[in-house]
Amino acid sequence: MTTELLQQVRVIDPVSGIDNITDVLIADGVIQAIAPNIPNTSPDTQIRDCRGLVLGPGLVDLYSHSGEPGFEERETLASFLQAAAAGGFTKVSILPDTSPAIDNPALVAQLQKRRQGAGGREQGSNSAPLHPCTPAPLLHLWGAMTLDVAGKQMTELADLAAAGVVGFTDGLPLDNLSLVRRLLEYVQPLGKPVAFWPCDRQLSANGVMREGADALRFGLPPIPASAETTAIASLLELVAATGNTQVHIMRVSTARSVELIAAAKAKGLPITASTTWLHLLLDTKAVKGYNTSLHLDPPLGNASDVKALRQGVRTGVIDAIAIDHAPYTYEEKVQAFAEAPPGAIGFELALPLLWQNLVETGELTALELWQALSTRPAQCIQQKVSAFAPHHQAELTLFDPHKTWKVEKNNLHTLSSNTSWLGQELRGRVIQTWV
Repeated sequence: MTTELLQQVRVIDPVSGIDNITDVLIADGVIQAIAPNIPNTSPDTQIRDCRGLVLGPGLVDLYSHSGEPGFEERETLASFLQAAAAGGFTKVSILPDTSPAIDNPALVAQLQKRRQGAGGREQGSNSAPLHPCTPAPLLHLWGAMTLDVAGKQMTELADLAAAGVVGFTDGLPLDNLSLVRRLLEYVQPLGKPVAFWPCDRQLSANGVMREGADALRFGLPPIPASAETTAIASLLELVAATGNTQVHIMRVSTARSVELIAAAKAKGLPITASTTWLHLLLDTKAVKGYNTSLHLDPPLGNASDVKALRQGVRTGVIDAIAIDHAPYTYEEKVQAFAEAPPGAIGFELALPLLWQNLVETGELTALELWQALSTRPAQCIQQKVSAFAPHHQAELTLFDPHKTWKVEKNNLHTLSSNTSWLGQELRGRVIQTWV
């Protein structure tokens, strides 16, 4: 049995509202004790001086993209899980836009089986090995709402639910409101959440950047905020009309969207919402260098959008921060800004950068950030995070907010390196997770 005594670690527990320095004893993956000063009574106990380190519930990612199956040159399931573990995540959820799409029970079973053998180090990877006690995260799969995520014909939702998907989404905009209404009705008796990315593709057209002064200055085709807000308004009307289906609104990126979601929650509609970590950190000015890793969909917002999103996270209108990890090869991203596929990696970068830019600056408390990255995302997909208390399984993340490291391809566990922080030095890195 492995016993570890973490001495004088900063414990952050969003459920109980605890943020203090204490000792934590973990034996064979179970929390044995939490106290200001735990005496060591066994010579076999591994004692760790954790002064300056942070220990909180394991992080939970609502949605991200895996290359496997179909695009293993971008990311394999093994590298996906390793990157997530290195970023502090103990639960991750894969979007169904793989090739083939996750739209049938056979593929769900196949991927669940592959996960069992995907916890080891990726062969040929140059990245530093994970802590030997760090296991692969628990893997959840979103089931596609429509066949081949084409948005035209519903999948066999009941069969996918029986196969164990965590919920239903295409991860892509649906422009057929009649189909959206039918999906809301069909999913309701299955008791699974359904996630939508509201975006009017006719309004967004060929745009690649949020409409405003910066889009004009940089000469990039604009996307109006109304491409998102009109789609959210339509979705909320359908949610109100169809009853109690639990709906999650993905990739919220505008200030007006936060207002619409707040009003809908005040009326008691069964909705949750998330934004991505990049939309909390950067605004349109970051696009000045035309780094294709900042070509995102939805695009980065204006400064007022970022301010509203941060406030939304603080108040709980925005329930969760999603990573939306989207790996692409070097060749795919080395194009003109508007031609490169949208998306960026994020598993290993999100916690350090959010902590550095939001917690250390006082915009969010440590409890608020950890809640938006752990307990509330789990609630959005009806999953429980193990209680941070004695006699419960240890589902924890140990984070060093002071450790510096350089973002380089050989320092990352993901196979891709499409991030605007490539080559930069960051402060903060995950030390270990318990699952």
